[in-house]
Amino acid sequence: MNDVSFASLLTAEGRALLDEVHGTEPARELAVATRLRRDHPADLVSAALGQARLRQRAAAKFGAEDARRMFFTPNGVEQSTRTSVAAHRAARLRALGVRSVADLCCGIGGDAIALARAGIRVLAVDHDPQTAAAARANADALGLADLIEVRESDVTAVDTAGYDAVFVDPGRRGGRGRIFDPESYTPPLSWALGAAAKAPVAALKIAPGIPHEAVPAAAEAEWISDGGDVKEAVLWFGTEPGLVRATLLPGPRELRGRGLPDPAVRPVGRYLYEPDGAVIRAHLVAEVAADLDGGLLDETIAYVTADDLRPTPFASAYEITDRLAFSVKRLKALLREREVGVLTVKKRGSAVEPEELRRLVKPRGPRSATVFLTRVAGAPTMLVGAPARPAAA
Repeated sequence: MNDVSFASLLTAEGRALLDEVHGTEPARELAVATRLRRDHPADLVSAALGQARLRQRAAAKFGAEDARRMFFTPNGVEQSTRTSVAAHRAARLRALGVRSVADLCCGIGGDAIALARAGIRVLAVDHDPQTAAAARANADALGLADLIEVRESDVTAVDTAGYDAVFVDPGRRGGRGRIFDPESYTPPLSWALGAAAKAPVAALKIAPGIPHEAVPAAAEAEWISDGGDVKEAVLWFGTEPGLVRATLLPGPRELRGRGLPDPAVRPVGRYLYEPDGAVIRAHLVAEVAADLDGGLLDETIAYVTADDLRPTPFASAYEITDRLAFSVKRLKALLREREVGVLTVKKRGSAVEPEELRRLVKPRGPRSATVFLTRVAGAPTMLVGAPARPAAA
């Protein structure tokens, strides 16, 4: 979609077309396009149908009600912050006393919207004309234009003096996909760190796979998951230097690092705990193990084993019924004996692919089970069990 066709969607004719094509199924697009081109320019019809597809994709991040009113670019849908994550960050900034934020690399405005809904005034900046136009249209569509000023500009040229906080979400995708080197972000992480140093409070969104040694000593590092999926990491400045935090949404539920040493390896207990991805990325498995009075199955594997079932929001618990040395033949026999037809396969420290294992064991029957492909004290092992349920009161 070019800038002209995008701009045409903002006209009265374009908005009417968007209402008309809302919910169009892919199989009907050709027929709908053919009909609409009798009365509307072909480029506008194509842009409206393309926008309808983007809105359908965006509903998972923004909710159906907001997504239907918003405007998107293909990159904007892919790279924008999920509403739940943006709302969490906005709530943190509001709790810190922030009343104005310079949102640099704002994209289509996902974070700016959450900030404005938290009552924070926002300067939203992006260098791409169409992206900035989408952010401006979104602020207007959601009734937030009084709180969001959108500026099309190179973020490195923006004066952030006078704002309580700076939020930077550098571009982390290039022509070949994801960018893993922080200095290859757009703008580079070193520039973002310099911008953060000039503000009373700052938050820098980074890839969750950033090496811990790359986290500045002056920063708080937060890893965020939503519904069990790790979404991002954030470097905070002006909060608690050196703190490492895992935040689980919805909630939020927060686990703070306590500087504990790595847990000891211990024999397999009755229960296996699988820590949330944000806990693992934040290197806080030791904190979870300590709270569960547990240890590791293997010094290199982030599975915790313990004898007791204890409630924790930071890990999923499984009751282990069988431990086998790695053997497809033995596992197949066990599953046949237990009449297991629904098999969930989880793995850490194993090269075997779950789908391949399911194909080999051919599970059949009315029951279900979970098998963990992992290592126990260095040995390839299969642990069989099921999600643990607390005893009834």
